[in-house]
Amino acid sequence: MTYEVAVRAEAALGEGPTWDADTGRLVWIDILASRVHTYDPASGRRTVRVTGQHVGAAKPRAGGGLVLNLRDGVGLLDADGEGFRWLHHEPVPGRRANDAAVAPDGSLWTGTMRYDEAPGGGTLSRVTGDGTVEVVLDDVTVSNGTGWSPDGRLMYYVDSPTRRVDVFDFVDGRPVGRRTLAEIEDGAGFPDGLTVDADGCVWVALWDGGAVRRYTPAGALDRVIALPVPRVTACAFGGAGLTDLYVTTARAGLLAPHPLAGSLLVLPNVGKGLSPRAFEG
Repeated sequence: MTYEVAVRAEAALGEGPTWDADTGRLVWIDILASRVHTYDPASGRRTVRVTGQHVGAAKPRAGGGLVLNLRDGVGLLDADGEGFRWLHHEPVPGRRANDAAVAPDGSLWTGTMRYDEAPGGGTLSRVTGDGTVEVVLDDVTVSNGTGWSPDGRLMYYVDSPTRRVDVFDFVDGRPVGRRTLAEIEDGAGFPDGLTVDADGCVWVALWDGGAVRRYTPAGALDRVIALPVPRVTACAFGGAGLTDLYVTTARAGLLAPHPLAGSLLVLPNVGKGLSPRAFEG
């Protein structure tokens, strides 16, 4: 599989690619630069917005605009890019936001982690459109990729230092019965962001692994796509037919970064993604 460069950039910690079906744009972020990027593959047009604090994820809202998983909580950005308000404000010293995902019911599942990556210092929470927050997992180190099977009956989740992709049964909007779907072997990197395709397979980005992998619903590894940069952070399907896999990368911590480290890459026609759900807030 041949990759292409969608956006050549030097993001310190590129993350969270998300397809916005209403606008036909790919939304992605640079956590450590506090920036939300958009990219229109049809026109090549790009925008950049500085958030003012570290941002772990940006997801489309059902009524337009974005919901942001920020260092100090969850905020709502209006469609015009100007209006902003906190939906949930809960600063915790030494902690920041990380990856997030929108569940089939339109709720936002937000991850956090300690800046020093202290074990058990992070959380995974469910946030509803009215700002109600429920901590679902409270013994997390680096909360990362979260996704759901096409029928919504399974939830996949990554706490990166475990080197596992875990799977839960998703019952009445709650994850139960945690078990291991796949484990990343020593020397192959750490699982980071993930996405689920229309076949129910799980695509996982490998931090310090220089690749994305696809696992079947049974946990079998059936595809590995190598990339030129070691710190591959997340992936998501986008484009008009949801057949292109967009991949974010990072250059933070690299003594001699590859020229493409921090860029947004794309793997054209690699599969078929699920229609993205917007946050109901």
